[in-house]
Amino acid sequence: MLDVIMKDILGTPAILVGLFALVGLLLQRKGITDVVSGTLKTIMGFLILGAGAGILIGALGSFGSMFDKAFQIQGVIPNNEAIVALAQQTFGAETAMIMLFGMVVNILLARFTPFKYIFLTGHHTMFMACMIAVILSTGGVKGFPLVLIGSIILGALMVLSPAMLQPFMRKITGTNDIAMGHFGSIGYLVAGAIGKVVGNPEKSTEDIKVPKSLGFLRDTSVSVSLTMTVLFFIVAIAAGPGYVEKELSAGQNYLVYAVLQAITFAAGVYIVLAGVRILLAEIVPAFKGIAEKVVPNAIPALDCPTVFPFASNAVIIGFFVSFVAGLISMFLLPLFGLKVIVPGLVPHFFTGAAAGVFGNATGGRRGAIAGAFVNGLLISFLPALLLPVLGSLGFEGTTFGDADFGVVGIVLGKIVALFN
Repeated sequence: MLDVIMKDILGTPAILVGLFALVGLLLQRKGITDVVSGTLKTIMGFLILGAGAGILIGALGSFGSMFDKAFQIQGVIPNNEAIVALAQQTFGAETAMIMLFGMVVNILLARFTPFKYIFLTGHHTMFMACMIAVILSTGGVKGFPLVLIGSIILGALMVLSPAMLQPFMRKITGTNDIAMGHFGSIGYLVAGAIGKVVGNPEKSTEDIKVPKSLGFLRDTSVSVSLTMTVLFFIVAIAAGPGYVEKELSAGQNYLVYAVLQAITFAAGVYIVLAGVRILLAEIVPAFKGIAEKVVPNAIPALDCPTVFPFASNAVIIGFFVSFVAGLISMFLLPLFGLKVIVPGLVPHFFTGAAAGVFGNATGGRRGAIAGAFVNGLLISFLPALLLPVLGSLGFEGTTFGDADFGVVGIVLGKIVALFN
């Protein structure tokens, strides 16, 4: 029964978010119609967001395969899902316990401290719980102390991460209703700070003037399709028709395949944005019940695509610039004696896009570019520095991808080493 609760209920982000909406609506004494509708729409919005993310990841996987073939780059590929799947074979029970009690610590801290944030990005909660379990276990911490220390660290991160980004979130969204619940927050914090220094928020990416003849580019779906078509064409041509048609497209012409994958990517972006809109429309009103009864003035901390609709041009700019920074980093890392980190399209898209939005909020176009570029450097260098801390998992060819995992993992690893 505990296994079902941990893995199938609390381990499923859509159900976790739906449960919070259900509790919120019940605490507000809403009618049965509103409770059922609000709960189901919240779960639906999250599933739509997840479906869009799945489409994006599939298209980016094809891009990554062609990129690797074209440029013959060997190195470590950051991917949270992959490294967690490997770790679960050894640290599954520890991860589950830290995740469960970490959420309890999150609610207690939100109730009794000024940090009124409830972290609702379930998969990132699990990823961070897993990394904490790995590092503590590798450092010799076992049993009850491992769960206790890990839960406190996780719960603290779940309130402190949204708290430090909330001034930027207010600027992005124009309200204090939602927070950022994503462990790429160090990258977003740096992006927002750099934007203040280098740019002008009045010159927003969303005000980029497009000639009337190119007015169709103002449609996000069209501009994303065209941008990705160019990138897919380049890597498809570089990889060659032989590889693409034999290994990826099942015989379909390699350029036709490239176009379809680019448009599939754009469809994924469209679905993600639709899911975010549905989720926000339901979770924020439902959350008032929890705020009023359990945690006064609580603010839901949601996944990074939550900010995408607020600056769609910055999303594309942020992804592209972050990826370029990742490419540059491949040549810089060996100079510092570090493992080559192959740019992971998934972390560069999601965190790069969000960093672009944060940079744009404080520094306009220049802020979006500079913020996303620094984010790209962070998610290239931090995973390389994290590898030695992960013990045997550091030799698996993959690692954690987002900035907070690198910072928290390196600091925690150093502390454990001191006590060891």
